[in-house]
Amino acid sequence: MSSYRKFAYVYDQLMEDMPYPDWLRFAREAWEKHGSMPKSVVELGCGTGSITIPLVNSGFEVIGIDLSADMLSVARRKMEGTSQGSRLYREGSIRWVQQDMREWEVPEPVDAVISFCDCFSYLLEERDVVSAFAHTYQGLKPGGIFLFDVHHPNTIIRYAEEQPFVWDDRSVSYIWTCELDASRCEIEHHLSIFAKEDQSDLYRRFEETHVQRAYDPEWMKTELVKAGFRDVKCYADFKWVEPGDDAQRLFYVAVK
Repeated sequence: MSSYRKFAYVYDQLMEDMPYPDWLRFAREAWEKHGSMPKSVVELGCGTGSITIPLVNSGFEVIGIDLSADMLSVARRKMEGTSQGSRLYREGSIRWVQQDMREWEVPEPVDAVISFCDCFSYLLEERDVVSAFAHTYQGLKPGGIFLFDVHHPNTIIRYAEEQPFVWDDRSVSYIWTCELDASRCEIEHHLSIFAKEDQSDLYRRFEETHVQRAYDPEWMKTELVKAGFRDVKCYADFKWVEPGDDAQRLFYVAVK
């Protein structure tokens, strides 16, 4: 996997304004509305642990799964840097696992699975989504809840219309352009990133390419049902409302 190598080490700087508290709030509200508060949670696409670590610090037993070894390395360091990090590792409250979300597995089923920050939008073929749904169903206990978000198809189109994007900060900057394949509702993000080296005025440039795809919301719901899930719901933008065409993120809630 070529993406999320060097990018992993500047990811948190670039994503510091992401609505992590909203994802955590949405998860808790979903667990309360559609079942009960879980004890064990798997996070697919955990990245640098910005959602994982607050969950662990709140008392949940969490397995953070990501395909990128570099992202997991950053997450481990962040966890070790917390006041509770060493104790929580000893207690087994947190595990970091490098796996592909299309075929993930854990030794014992868990109470809940989450995947936020549009991780499922990185699955570029329908069979990839179907496989991830199947493995998630197998990884959940009966009554377990699956929560994830993806880009609305119109969000992909808006990215293409509104690009290029520029971020300029003292420690890291980027130029971000996009190419849209409208027939697949698939977009390729090209990032030229300039990261300041420690104790130096030198900036190193590196390139990242990320590809995302949006799927028809009704198709997603149908495939969740085919995988075995029941009580499948779709909401918009961290709110408990049905999505309209102006929605940016689609949030799915499915119960095993």
